[in-house]
Amino acid sequence: MASSSAALCFLLPNPIKLSLSFPKIFSWSSKPTFPAIASFYSAIPRLGYSNFKKLNALHCSNLPTASTNNTQYEFSDGSSEVELRLELGQGDVTPKEIYVDANESSLAIRVEQSGIIRTLMETSTLYEKIKPAETIWYIDDDQLVISLKKQNSELKWPDIVESWESLSAGITQLLRGTSIYLVGKSTEINQRIARELAVGLGYTLLSTTELLEAYAKQPIDSWVNEEGSDAVAEAESVILESLSSHARAVIATLGGKRGAAGRANQWRHLFAGFTIWLSLSEATDEESAKEEAKRNMQDSGRGYSNAEVVVKLGGWDPNYSKSVAQAVLSALKRLILADKDLPGKKSLYIRLGCRGDWPDIKPPGWDPSSSPDVSSPSS
Repeated sequence: MASSSAALCFLLPNPIKLSLSFPKIFSWSSKPTFPAIASFYSAIPRLGYSNFKKLNALHCSNLPTASTNNTQYEFSDGSSEVELRLELGQGDVTPKEIYVDANESSLAIRVEQSGIIRTLMETSTLYEKIKPAETIWYIDDDQLVISLKKQNSELKWPDIVESWESLSAGITQLLRGTSIYLVGKSTEINQRIARELAVGLGYTLLSTTELLEAYAKQPIDSWVNEEGSDAVAEAESVILESLSSHARAVIATLGGKRGAAGRANQWRHLFAGFTIWLSLSEATDEESAKEEAKRNMQDSGRGYSNAEVVVKLGGWDPNYSKSVAQAVLSALKRLILADKDLPGKKSLYIRLGCRGDWPDIKPPGWDPSSSPDVSSPSS
């Protein structure tokens, strides 16, 4: 059976170095896609081509620089393109003094006046990819107006940059109500990140740990001491079955050997939603984290290897839960954009009874007992 797509995000080990607005992450997909070559922009500009300026390349120099991160801007999404309007500030600015450097996923806008380079905006994380060759700009009174052509015209951009606010507002159009499951060895991490995601998305927050303890009327620890971890894992599987039909929920699962998610043969109902593996890593850089994740995902004996998204954490600090949650949403966005049919397949999988045939969904009437170990996509 073919394996489903997977994505990886890696957070640097020192949380102090993380930017809450634009955390450095690394995304990896086991099924990379290659977009078709786009044609060049041919539409007639609103003000005529003579009013627009080609991109000016800003070369390195010894000129002093000044950053103005508080530059006011207006943003609008026009379906096939997005428009950005930035305040140029006081003083006349000529087109020759403006430098716009646009790449697929980044944008830098600078003004050079009186021997000083002023940065109006610089980001390496645009909300999604653009067609840099088709970028156009012009000056409108005291505003710089920049038009960026989307690579994916169907995707609605909540903002120009990929941030916690734009991701939490924009990811719902891609999820289409599909629930999210947080798995991994740490119950605490699963719960904290689930809470951040639920608040940001407006989804229902559910914890299998809390549901299990309410059912057993005792803490998980004492339950494990009395009946063993297998009994707890089996009970969580029953909980997951009842939750599999829930839409718009973020579900934190039980961590470690006590949880069902750590067992490869108990993923039948976890496949009903998008599964995120939150994994502490010993890697010191992105490349080694990528290799570590590949080894993890190839280990079919580990239940967590069934997850569709892996987030590698180089340490854990609860104060940075939102940064981890942002990395989760960023990886989810890329996963779904690589295969836009995934949410629909999840819905079909649920309607057919979560039979364990994910991702190769069998026709109605298929008998799960006819296939061995259907709970694992590697079977």
